[in-house]
Amino acid sequence: MPKARKRKTPITLTDPTTTTIHTTSNSNSSSKPKSGRTVIRRFHVLLKLQTQLQKAAFHDPSKKTELLNVEREIEDLGGLKAYQRMSVIGQGSDRGGGSEKVLVGWLRDMELHKLQAEKKLQLLEVGALKPDNYASCSSWIENTPMDLNSRHPAIIEQDFLLLDQESNYEKWDVISLSLVLNFVPEPLDRGRMLGLAYDFLVDGGHLFVALPLPCLSNSRYLDFEHFTGLMKFLGFTQLQCHWREGGKMVYYLFRKEIRGVGADPGSSQTRGANSNVIPERFTKKTVLRQGNRNNFSIVLCNSR
Repeated sequence: MPKARKRKTPITLTDPTTTTIHTTSNSNSSSKPKSGRTVIRRFHVLLKLQTQLQKAAFHDPSKKTELLNVEREIEDLGGLKAYQRMSVIGQGSDRGGGSEKVLVGWLRDMELHKLQAEKKLQLLEVGALKPDNYASCSSWIENTPMDLNSRHPAIIEQDFLLLDQESNYEKWDVISLSLVLNFVPEPLDRGRMLGLAYDFLVDGGHLFVALPLPCLSNSRYLDFEHFTGLMKFLGFTQLQCHWREGGKMVYYLFRKEIRGVGADPGSSQTRGANSNVIPERFTKKTVLRQGNRNNFSIVLCNSR
């Protein structure tokens, strides 16, 4: 069978606020940093479009052809395997290493590593691409790596959003969401993920969030102030934040506060009785910036 001709293919999202994106789907140079980022960005766009078309096709059969075309391009890019491969390459020591270095440094700054004689920190690493990211800290961190599509037998294959809430309630000392929220297609699911993280952490536990910097610096619907306000509402206190001008990532460390102490009323969206008092600014997408922006957002749900 002859190889498909490689060409630039425009994809226009059905969301009228989303811009048309042009990018090549040549994965032969995928080991190069720029090419790897292109594959990852392209995959995010296609996954979002796939989700939109799956919903639309349920009511409009004519959308099925568009859906098939999107799914075909996802497969042409290599699917999740290509995304994961690029992400692993991006975590290489020659490109700054993985975000676990940032988290470990912050935990050491709080001297949590000195508690190893009493009890290891129970860490849930969501979106783990390698099973041994925290091997050097095994004397004080008990890591449980998990991913939607496991690349290794030691990585649990599991959707975080489908974790059993009862057995994971207040189970974890630390939860890492490194390059995870931006991979979730729906804004409501991103909000639900943060709410579940609150429920799954012990009181005083820590949540690590790593995002591509443009998610906050160049989003139409989300900026630094809105994000930290949303996190405070859910019941988190910001302890650390690191990013730099011209950089590609932003890192946060939050501490879970006991509800009613340092948190706004009705902060739980996953099980709280007061979820109906969630401020409107957190329950819908509101334009915060004009111009050529991306559409990344996080939305909380008023109903369960």
